[in-house]
Amino acid sequence: MAHIVKVEISWSEKNYCCGWGFEGIGAILCTNKTIEGIKQDFEESLRFHVEAMIEDGDVVPEWLAVGDYEIEYTLSPAAMLREAERFTTMAAISRVTGINQKLLSHYANALKIPRQAQRQRIVDGLHAIGRQFLAVQ
Repeated sequence: MAHIVKVEISWSEKNYCCGWGFEGIGAILCTNKTIEGIKQDFEESLRFHVEAMIEDGDVVPEWLAVGDYEIEYTLSPAAMLREAERFTTMAAISRVTGINQKLLSHYANALKIPRQAQRQRIVDGLHAIGRQFLAVQ
């Protein structure tokens, strides 16, 4: 059974960022301009970190040492909105979610963090926009 390494990708200033820590292992922190880039950087950093610990003779959980894990990424509301901006506008997201555009901007800049119900409205709105694109013939 593969272990799950849960990593949340956030937005800070002008970069995506993420981190993961495990007791006895330490922490891995990454930043990148793109979602794809940060995932690649994190996976490489995790492998490098574990390999270096093993070479140094440090104790590493077996599941981590043999790569018996899956990385589960989630996007913070800010990262989700920043990624969505590649395909649509805040105005469009505002119209479909019913959330004020200025408030969405605060979420996108991580100045405010939406409650779970508000986050779900954003996700549902992005899915609705996606369905509209998929309906184009």
